[in-house]
Amino acid sequence: MKKRLILLVLLLWSGLSAIAQSTSPEKPIRFAFVTDTHVGAPETAAEDLRRTVADINAMAADLDFVVFTGDVTDFGSETEFLAAKQIIDKLTLKWYIFPGNHDTKWSENGCNSFRKVFGAERFVFDAGKYRFIGCGSGPNMRMSPGLVAREDVLWLRDEVAKLAGSDKPVIFMNHYPLDPGLANWYLLIDELKKTNIQAAFCGHGHANKAMDFEGIPATMGRSNLRAKDAVGGYNLVTMRNDSMYFAVRRPAVGAEEGKTAAPWRTIVLKNHQFSKADGKSTQTDRPSYAINEQFAGAKAVWQKQDSSDVGAGMVADKKQAIYPNTNGQIVALNLLDGTVNWRFGTRGKVYSTPAMQKNRVVVASTDGAIYCLDKKTGTLLWKVITGGPVVASPLIDGNTVFIGSSSGTFRALSLKNGSEKWTFTGVKEFVESVPVVDKERVYVGSWGSTFYALTKKTGQLAWTWTNGKGRNFSPAAGTPLLTNGRLFLQTPDRTVTALDAKTGAEIWKSNQFKGFESSGLSADQLLMYVKCMNDTLWALSTRSDSPKVEWFVNCKYGYEISPSPVTEQGNTIYVPTDDGVLYVVDRQKRQVAWAHKLSNAMLNRVWPLANNEVLVSTMDGIVARLRWKPGN
Repeated sequence: MKKRLILLVLLLWSGLSAIAQSTSPEKPIRFAFVTDTHVGAPETAAEDLRRTVADINAMAADLDFVVFTGDVTDFGSETEFLAAKQIIDKLTLKWYIFPGNHDTKWSENGCNSFRKVFGAERFVFDAGKYRFIGCGSGPNMRMSPGLVAREDVLWLRDEVAKLAGSDKPVIFMNHYPLDPGLANWYLLIDELKKTNIQAAFCGHGHANKAMDFEGIPATMGRSNLRAKDAVGGYNLVTMRNDSMYFAVRRPAVGAEEGKTAAPWRTIVLKNHQFSKADGKSTQTDRPSYAINEQFAGAKAVWQKQDSSDVGAGMVADKKQAIYPNTNGQIVALNLLDGTVNWRFGTRGKVYSTPAMQKNRVVVASTDGAIYCLDKKTGTLLWKVITGGPVVASPLIDGNTVFIGSSSGTFRALSLKNGSEKWTFTGVKEFVESVPVVDKERVYVGSWGSTFYALTKKTGQLAWTWTNGKGRNFSPAAGTPLLTNGRLFLQTPDRTVTALDAKTGAEIWKSNQFKGFESSGLSADQLLMYVKCMNDTLWALSTRSDSPKVEWFVNCKYGYEISPSPVTEQGNTIYVPTDDGVLYVVDRQKRQVAWAHKLSNAMLNRVWPLANNEVLVSTMDGIVARLRWKPGN
């Protein structure tokens, strides 16, 4: 009897213990949410990050990990990456990181060094019952709205597929908010809603903000920078009993202790059952392709989706089109049907628009090499190792290849064998765009706020020009325009400048037209086209001694910041935009003739063909041959 009583007590205790364990609260998860540290500028950025790292270390016993959600640096240089990494490495906790637009837009390394320095540019890990997924967003190398790289979209799809049939709760992190400020935001939301997504994080806006991404509770975090305050700050996030709390933390400075404010944001973590919905979006501002119905005569002869981004323009002859991608490939397509003729692989992402002459194609890669390929077969003819990444585009002039680099060097190479004709080593920062030449000089801009004129035969410096602005306003991404002994520059400070090509003296300067970096010359070189940041294509005289407007067209493309140049052929003007729409203007009628939307991402430099056809590529990897048939 006594033994039975003891056994009964033991069984009762075991049952009560099991019930207690099943209803006991989960162990809280607590982590530091740090974003927009911008090491490199302003001057206090590095010190702000050091204070935050020291503050986190002082609380390490109460924290589980740290996340950095982009804009780790200000200019994306390897020097800035190394400086930030040296500080972050002092953390005693596990940390996770991905890049933001400042880490990728002004990248002399062609968006390769972030992964090299930090070891990764996206993450997946589990903490408690939660799956944390995070990836960065550009734009990569080209000014435009944010864009998650095609490779990262496909990677996210794979991670979502791994969760098929699982109710594992997901927390997603990106640098940009998942809203129309990110060109392909809807692709990410559609994937995440296949999972038990419970919350999302972002940076970019530099301020704490409660947000909602199509029903997904979201939070934007404040920048780590002190700005006008004496001390910067970050967020401490606590996940407890299916709730998430955000509280601002001011790091300790000197003898003054750190301070944690009361929670400013609370999210109830729950399964929103998105995967069981009918799949229809509740958002009204998803991309519209209605413009294609308005101009139904524009059709794709063929269209392809690359598996990676395309960050440069195409070139073509009568038989094939050639383009680069960020998978490091140069791809040649049959012009007739878009089938692949050949591929050539480099060891780095390619942001260089190829140049062609006769049977040769010259292109550069961020693997540090300049390649010359056989146009028909893709066979390597010669290769020049530069010692650093190259994001610039080449120009072939006669038997010479002119090209800039990311290591302060501008080169003149033999088209025949790649041998060096001369090298100029005085370039500040890096070269991104294609140069222009006349009979005496070669001209190119850099991200060091400087524009250079070099003697064509020797590479000696003839003159330099600067707008006197910070590096982000450099004459670097826009293609310089050269005609009638004059150079025209459209710089990011919204200014057009006309220079004397012989001396570099300013002829005129104007900020009336509010362009950003995109411009172009008319086929007869009598007009300079400026793509205004809002709706308007301006046509300016290239012969006037003052900024003279010949005409303008309201294209109604809205807000626009991409650097892709305006191109004219046969009185037809092609205006690429950052939301994937190509506007085509009839020069004689001075009106939009037609338009076509390929994607919601930036269009690269286009290549006009004969008979109202044009080759177009988008940053998110769409490549197409478009045809316009009036009256369709």
